[in-house]
Amino acid sequence: MNGYLNESNFVMVEEGFTSRDLLESSLVELCQAGDQQAFFVADLGDIVRKHLRFLKALPRVKPYFPVKCNSSGGVIRLLAELGAGFACANKTEIAEVQSIGVPADKIFYSSPCKQVSHIKYAASHGVQLMTFDNEVELGKVARSHPQARMLLGIAADPSPSAHPSMMFGATLKSCRRLLESAKEQDVEVIGISFHLGSHSLEPQAFAQAVAEAQLAFDMGTELGYQMRLLDIGGGFPGTEDTRAQFEEISAVINSALDMYFPEGCGVEIVATPGRYYVTSAFTFAASIAGKEEVPMEQPGSDGEESGSKRSLAYHLSDGIYSTFSCVLFDSPCPKPLLHKKPCPEHPLCSSSLRGPLGHAEDQITNDVELPELQDGDWLIFQDMGAYTITSSSLCGGCPRPHITYAMSRLAWKALQLLQAKPPPAEDDHESACTPLSCGWEMVESLCVPPVFTPASII
Repeated sequence: MNGYLNESNFVMVEEGFTSRDLLESSLVELCQAGDQQAFFVADLGDIVRKHLRFLKALPRVKPYFPVKCNSSGGVIRLLAELGAGFACANKTEIAEVQSIGVPADKIFYSSPCKQVSHIKYAASHGVQLMTFDNEVELGKVARSHPQARMLLGIAADPSPSAHPSMMFGATLKSCRRLLESAKEQDVEVIGISFHLGSHSLEPQAFAQAVAEAQLAFDMGTELGYQMRLLDIGGGFPGTEDTRAQFEEISAVINSALDMYFPEGCGVEIVATPGRYYVTSAFTFAASIAGKEEVPMEQPGSDGEESGSKRSLAYHLSDGIYSTFSCVLFDSPCPKPLLHKKPCPEHPLCSSSLRGPLGHAEDQITNDVELPELQDGDWLIFQDMGAYTITSSSLCGGCPRPHITYAMSRLAWKALQLLQAKPPPAEDDHESACTPLSCGWEMVESLCVPPVFTPASII
């Protein structure tokens, strides 16, 4: 073990006891104490399974987790223990991962727009890997961090209406000019970066981006750069209910890498999967802090039927200025689940969910069908691991929700085996697959030889 995570950092649960059971137990305790503060339960074992699945599907790709996606201590410690690198957007995130002992060569300062003071901070703390996509960023790095190792970010979004977060990246037409400018300023460029984002789940978009990256690689090589690193970004689904499954996307990526960056060509491949790792691991519970009936205009001539309809607005103990800030990152609010089993005789009402009272603009979601709820009732939200962990202690008046981390004993053993066990020889494969318990899914993943940390990219 690397020492980033130990059993004191989480609740060990036995097989058959799920994170939902832990959540229910917590709700019982909170209800007895009259506490209505929102909280998370995080299944760290789910992240271990995702990591093993990643290694199996993309064996040539090293993951760098974007800290902005989920900066909670348990997640950072677990991923560091698993050997992942970290993509940091600012000096606060760099300081956070270095505070637990993550070395500088496992940190990628991935923001396309960096403050000079943050560049200098990275330089003074040994972080060299960065990205740029324009002359301004190039000049800032050249003046403030001469030892930087740069990736040229290229635009790789094929959709006609790009999301604002995808507006970064140089066009292929401007790549040569930027590479020549970097040469003039003695900036070392070591590779190419692109990022499709979670809205681009068409597998072929990755193949097209890899092909364009190869063209940019050729430009750099022609100018005398030792091009040795490709960052394929993120955009991998964090849940199973997406158009394209993770393995389908991975198969397309592997084919493209084999074609344009074949094994043995001297190019290392990294990615920045965020939602993929953490979305499904986190479940969130929030209580009803207040409700109000709102006017409901319903078309139709039957006035009596229209008048019988009710529309209710519920104010939760958390809102978009805290946990539900995820809805601002183009993530739809997950459908709420009821903690208490509703009475079948109670009709469903058109409902909306809002944040705490006093913030009229704090609207989480509308048009949800729910039975009438009362103050103190709890709603459960699954798949809440991405862009829900706020960095400040108080956001919009909401206390920062407590996080209870849990991991099954099988997942803990899998984590230990992943680090301690050498790759099995061919004739030992059968014995290597001996089950630890009845957890066949985990064991099947463990049969994949561990991927060891590649040589330093800098």
